[in-house]
Amino acid sequence: MKQLKVILSGGGTGGHIFPAIAIANEIKKLVPDSEILFVGAIGKMEMEKVPAAGYRIIGIAIAGLQRKLTLANLKLPYLIIKSLLSARKIINDFKPSVVVGTGGYASGPLLRAATTKGVPALIQEQNSYAGITNKILSLKVKKICVAYEGMEKFFPKEKIMLTGNPVRQDISNIEEKRAEAFSFFKLDPNKKTVLVVGGSLGAKAINEAVGVGLKKFADNSIQLVWQTGKIYFETAKQQAKDFESKNITAVDFISRMDLAYAFADVVISRAGAGAISELCIVQKPCILVPLPTAAEDHQTKNAMSLVNKNAAILVKDTEATKVLVDKAIELINNSTEQQTLKGNMKQLAFLNSANVIAKEVLKLANYNMDKG
Repeated sequence: MKQLKVILSGGGTGGHIFPAIAIANEIKKLVPDSEILFVGAIGKMEMEKVPAAGYRIIGIAIAGLQRKLTLANLKLPYLIIKSLLSARKIINDFKPSVVVGTGGYASGPLLRAATTKGVPALIQEQNSYAGITNKILSLKVKKICVAYEGMEKFFPKEKIMLTGNPVRQDISNIEEKRAEAFSFFKLDPNKKTVLVVGGSLGAKAINEAVGVGLKKFADNSIQLVWQTGKIYFETAKQQAKDFESKNITAVDFISRMDLAYAFADVVISRAGAGAISELCIVQKPCILVPLPTAAEDHQTKNAMSLVNKNAAILVKDTEATKVLVDKAIELINNSTEQQTLKGNMKQLAFLNSANVIAKEVLKLANYNMDKG
């Protein structure tokens, strides 16, 4: 049988990259001799993260539209034409059986080039509010895998499949890792613990709110692991220095998120689709602080899909400095509310999303696993 060849494109943030890698890993599990190629945007984090996961990636020159008038916007038509030509060349050279887009700058030109050439394509839409690129592409692709109900307001209903978002596989069964987690992060297993994560690029409002609230955490005997992102890290390190004896630690990046989830009693997080999917699976009571500048304010819409089902607490970005730390302390001391949130999150969790999506990819490629 003809070799299965798959192109995946997604990037810009961890929210687009990690689902693509999770789908690729699952395709490799199902069809070990498949050939997988990633396409990303030059200069974006996928150019580093994808090779680290063991996959080949080709970068194309593309950028997004800036919301204010800038010189970068004047270059955009040139970049779009250049990226479409690059994408077409990649399709011609690699000859994929199927193409998958998980969002990000490179995803648009790649899927456009593939569908123009008649290559079957699938979109994996992580958010509860679809962006304009995916809305346009939805008319040409064969299948759209979504994480939220009600997405027919953006996409053709007959193409939609509710699958949830692919997440990293190591976050299952985290309760078994609790002892290892406390040891790994040098925490006291007898103390209540908050995990703060602002996404792969950090989060200004969360960082500033936590920075001024460290003494409150310390005074309430709450220990803290605070992922700041690179930009705020040096400031956070100085702010946390006086509280090291209280087990309050700032780190720029957490590589073992499975262990971070394992020790956490409460999580403070942005409301990226990937983060929300993971939080529902690990069932950690959370306070979500949506990024207000996300396209179409999709993070607020993501968060509200949980808040409306009493599965999370929302704090607005503009109010974080005033109320975030107090809300976190209130939640960590209220075990009844924690249990309510956990129970409702469990109803929203999707397990095995990557496997379900990978099987759809094989179907689109007309790959029969029985014949290999």
